Amino acid sequence: MNSSADTPRQVMAPDFYSYEPSAIADITLTETGVILRWSDGASLHCHRFWLRENALGLGGIDPATREGLLDPAELSDDLAIASAAMTVEGHLEISWEPDHALSCYHAGWLRHIADGKHLASSWVPVPAVWTTDDLPKLKTFDAREVIAVPEKRAAMLNELVLHGACLLIRAPTEQGFLQDLAQVIGPLRDSNFGPLWDVRADVTLAGDAKTNTTANTGYRLGPHTDLPTREIPPGFQFLHCLINEAEGGSSTLTDGAAIVAELRESYPEDFELLSTRRWVFFNRGPGIDHRWSAPIIDYSLGNTLPTIRAFYPVRAFPDMPDEDVDGAYKALRRFHQLADDPRFELRFRLSAGDIMCFDNRRILHGRDAFTGEGLRHLQGIYIDRDEILSTARALNRECGGVSI
Repeated sequence: MNSSADTPRQVMAPDFYSYEPSAIADITLTETGVILRWSDGASLHCHRFWLRENALGLGGIDPATREGLLDPAELSDDLAIASAAMTVEGHLEISWEPDHALSCYHAGWLRHIADGKHLASSWVPVPAVWTTDDLPKLKTFDAREVIAVPEKRAAMLNELVLHGACLLIRAPTEQGFLQDLAQVIGPLRDSNFGPLWDVRADVTLAGDAKTNTTANTGYRLGPHTDLPTREIPPGFQFLHCLINEAEGGSSTLTDGAAIVAELRESYPEDFELLSTRRWVFFNRGPGIDHRWSAPIIDYSLGNTLPTIRAFYPVRAFPDMPDEDVDGAYKALRRFHQLADDPRFELRFRLSAGDIMCFDNRRILHGRDAFTGEGLRHLQGIYIDRDEILSTARALNRECGGVSI
């Protein structure tokens, strides 16, 4: 039914976005709320409590902050919808009992919920699992354009979400440039290495005690993810090559999601052990004692793609029944053999001005051993996945959609 009001009025959404008009075609009252229908067949069931929580004013959504004010303890069974109608613009108008309050809901905002565009997975690409056949080389973006042009930045972030990795090129070889990049992407994730850290691999440090990380030696680093010793490891990693004159030391990237898919399909027993049996990951260092217990393939954070915990220098102790340890080691060996398999592992050499960008909880990165002398200096930062996704969503909405 239509509202008795016949004068068009502006209706705000309970957030800071603008929504296209999407007039509601029909409203049905139910015992718990209303069912909305649009002329193309889309529908949405709105619970009365949820509608009251999202009412601008009326103790629901604060018009200034657009955050909810209604404590669930204050919800009453006496709260009921007296009537529901459409305004002349097709918005939803609710009259409430027992307080006789009126609230109005933007039809375009309601429609974006009916279309699922309010979900955590919305406004970003669906991650695509890849092998080297699918992704023979990383997609590249100009570093300065990414900083200066929102559309370029959106495309770069979409690629990071889609494939988990990309390469920025033509960045200035100045220390600290990554902090300029972070200014337009999201705040840095600090760690015991600091918010901006250096990787100066020196072949003379193999077996020496001058560094507390294998990354600063000449050793090979097999495919791994950083900081599995944390409850939530850093989301994305950015490695900026300032100079690379050392012999050897080629970089590698492997899609952990592809390894998981291969294990699940071809080696289900190994997958089961890797995703359920726990290991203690332990950072040994002066003044630090980070440790966490979790499986190598960790689904505990509730995401579709698991967090990969695969840094053997800090995997310290089995945390499982003794009878499972032998099988867990066999599965672990299989995992790392697959991660090194040319079907899954991209191999390339970083040049000065390149920035390797990747999802640290999905993509395993590595480095060949150095075969000769020469200076190699990288700087790195972490930015949490939350921040990357937030910026990607905001840019995609600003720039008109998900452009890949």
